[in-house]
Amino acid sequence: MLTFNAILKELKDVPVNRLEELYQLVHSMTPAAKQSESMRKKILSFGGAFSDMSEKDYADYLNHIEANRKELFERRIDL
Repeated sequence: MLTFNAILKELKDVPVNRLEELYQLVHSMTPAAKQSESMRKKILSFGGAFSDMSEKDYADYLNHIEANRKELFERRIDL
């Protein structure tokens, strides 16, 4: 039976340039609650994504999004 200590002994041989890859692999095997922090960081990395847009272009973008939402979510569907 494989033990935690046996795994740790093998980890010492992982090359330094592969540690990030190993970390991501281990993270992919953790419960969803722990993965949510990783997802949060990925989402926050998009902060400021529209900062290079002019005020006019950003306002147009928001108006377009609002119009699309109204069209998609405020319609009646007969079942």
